[in-house]
Amino acid sequence: MGMQHFFQVLIILTTILCGSTALAGEGKPLAIELPEPFDGGTPVPHFSPNFEPYDYRDRPPFLAPEGTTIISTGKPVTASAKPTAGSLERITDGDKAYGFSHMVEFPEGLQWVQVDLGAAHELYAVLLWHAHEGRQVYFDVIGQVSNDPAFKQDVTTIYNNDYDDSAGMGVGEDKEYEDSHQGRLIDTKGVKARYIRFYSQGSTKGEFNDYTEIEVWGK
Repeated sequence: MGMQHFFQVLIILTTILCGSTALAGEGKPLAIELPEPFDGGTPVPHFSPNFEPYDYRDRPPFLAPEGTTIISTGKPVTASAKPTAGSLERITDGDKAYGFSHMVEFPEGLQWVQVDLGAAHELYAVLLWHAHEGRQVYFDVIGQVSNDPAFKQDVTTIYNNDYDDSAGMGVGEDKEYEDSHQGRLIDTKGVKARYIRFYSQGSTKGEFNDYTEIEVWGK
């Protein structure tokens, strides 16, 4: 290879690498406000081939396009069952604090909650808090978005940790995890939708289904 050809290749490789770096660094970190952590409690033992070990470190900043904001606050919520405690409004009221007075409890079995964003938006991140007063694992956590309020068509799955298809909605590849004050952040990659729905089917703490907040970031 001649020296001139070598430098041409080097310039091309440098351009590609710089372009990739610029692409990876696009966007601004979301200003996610986290609630206070709960310091008490003992984790309930849980053994699963799909379990993600608890990470004590802070989550790295999440980048999203400029202008991405919280679009879920105050939006109406519906559910598959009447709450056994709390009111549906709590799920989008912006209050993520731990404790029974901040969350909503639903009956046992596979249940879902759904947020109507009012119009289709580009969605870049969703944060989900079940109940983070004590570390517990929620089962069959499945998140979907759609422009159909009945979720019969135009459905995109954004998260599914049901590794054994016990919910009957297909096997998921995402991890089971211990709920914490950081919530579960889901990268929705700009998918466009109006409705977002989350399923669950009890936890290591009991058969009921708990939700504290669903926070949607989009444009």
